[in-house]
Amino acid sequence: MFYGSMPALVTPMTNGAVDFDALKRLVDWHIAEGSNGLVPVGTTGESPTLTHEEHEQVIETVVKAAGGRVPVIAGAGSNNTAEAMRHVEHAKAVGADATLVVTPYYNKPTQRGLVAHYAALAEVGIPIFIYNIPPRSVIDMTPETMGELAKLPMIVGVKDATADLARVSKQRASCGTDFIQMSAEDASALGFNAHGGVGCISVTANVAPKLCAEFQAAMRTGDFATALQYQDRLMPLHEAIFAEPGVCGVKYAMSVLGLCSDEVRLPLVGVEDSTKAAIEAALRHAGLIN
Repeated sequence: MFYGSMPALVTPMTNGAVDFDALKRLVDWHIAEGSNGLVPVGTTGESPTLTHEEHEQVIETVVKAAGGRVPVIAGAGSNNTAEAMRHVEHAKAVGADATLVVTPYYNKPTQRGLVAHYAALAEVGIPIFIYNIPPRSVIDMTPETMGELAKLPMIVGVKDATADLARVSKQRASCGTDFIQMSAEDASALGFNAHGGVGCISVTANVAPKLCAEFQAAMRTGDFATALQYQDRLMPLHEAIFAEPGVCGVKYAMSVLGLCSDEVRLPLVGVEDSTKAAIEAALRHAGLIN
């Protein structure tokens, strides 16, 4: 069920409020463009600045709009286990197919604490993807710890943002080859899959879902020569989007294509003119605008 290109969905906003109509349109568009799943309310969905009510409404809206056509992995993380439990329970209640749970940030639990955190959430009974992103959460879940958690039936995979391609092989050894490894890093997704990954929870797929889906499909059939052509076409876009925080860059790119506004919530701000120019050049390079 979980493979290929899955956009880490932006949360469209207008005049400070979540634009739910735009969100529904994006869901339909992504499915029509070939995305293999949807991941609302992650970092790219601006989860840090959504209220709990908005968080839940976004997930429910995406699940309903998707209507079972593609799987939905709902963002459900927190550095507070009780709060994460609330999010995981809500995701299960509204029909999400799985949850994405970030390693608890800021309070820096030990590896033993990580095991306790995820083991408690696994009791809810919905599949969980571990989101390992040391640059944001400070802590790094080791392959050994992940292997211990992978023994739990509800811990099914990882969204890996370490940018360490060797980590994929180490996690295959510790977690087993059926453990679902998804890249969180568009630029290195080609190498990630070559090491044993099966897809990418992608920021760039918000603006180039068809290209990202075709890129992943080529690798799934073992056609890495074709995948490399897609990589060359998309690489400037990956770089330009992340010249500033990724959600700011990708929302600007989406605004150029008329998909949604480029509005973000403070403390994030719109991108600089130089970044706008780089994004527009990358969109042209990818063939997305003239």
